[in-house]
Amino acid sequence: MNRTAMNRTLKCNGELVNVNGHNIHIYRLGNIGSTKIVLMSGSGTVAPVYDFKILYEKLSKNFRVIVIEKFGYGYSDIFDSPANINAIVSTQRKALEAIGENGPYILLPHSMSGIEALRWAQMYPDDVMAIIGNDMCTPLTYRVWTDEKVEKKINLMKFATKYKLQGVLCQLSNRCLNKSEIEQHKLLRKRNAFNICCINESREILRNVSIVEKDGYKKCPVLLFVSNGKQTQGHWFDAQKEFSTIQNARLISYDCGHYIHHYKSSEMCEEIIRFVNSLEK
Repeated sequence: MNRTAMNRTLKCNGELVNVNGHNIHIYRLGNIGSTKIVLMSGSGTVAPVYDFKILYEKLSKNFRVIVIEKFGYGYSDIFDSPANINAIVSTQRKALEAIGENGPYILLPHSMSGIEALRWAQMYPDDVMAIIGNDMCTPLTYRVWTDEKVEKKINLMKFATKYKLQGVLCQLSNRCLNKSEIEQHKLLRKRNAFNICCINESREILRNVSIVEKDGYKKCPVLLFVSNGKQTQGHWFDAQKEFSTIQNARLISYDCGHYIHHYKSSEMCEEIIRFVNSLEK
């Protein structure tokens, strides 16, 4: 299927919001007056709106849940977009404002978007009520990274695209999805895997980390869900444990893979409800 035919077949389940001439896809669920939780995806998650469904369907019973898909993700536009941290954060904020959503939010970042959540708290502190990390990255995660490691990751993405290995390297979770959603998820993998937006994000990651690190961590309530680290890198758990100490955060570890919400959505939901209730006392 060529790209034009694929785009005709894609049917977004949320809203497309125009920001600076390009569309960002946002999905909302739950009562308007409830506490707002914004789910933010990690690097290369081809369709956050489907990947996170198993978690947000549970959360939406208690919260206003918002899934925002950055450029290059899900149903959002793919183009040679700027990937500096300030542009990424301000674009997401503008998209939410354009559909009438305003803070304060609880940010729930997965993996690399932890850097974005921390920057959001630095740039717009009144927007951020709390941060809930879903095996999230912090600047401490990247202290062992080098330019060579980043380049190796980019070359792997280019190699996978050239030899059409998306289906091997981008495994999809069909948990909680119906037949139509499974088909959409597969189409979005073909369209989105290892695209220019993801490559640009990887290219900028160390510079983005240095910006966040330089401005210091905003003191706000933090809850951290942490995986066993087997699908990430050696010091993953230690970096999050150190960050939890800095932020005086509660850390909950699970013996499961990096996409914790695929395995522990019910447990996460219970802990999130408990955490949010403690904020409101």
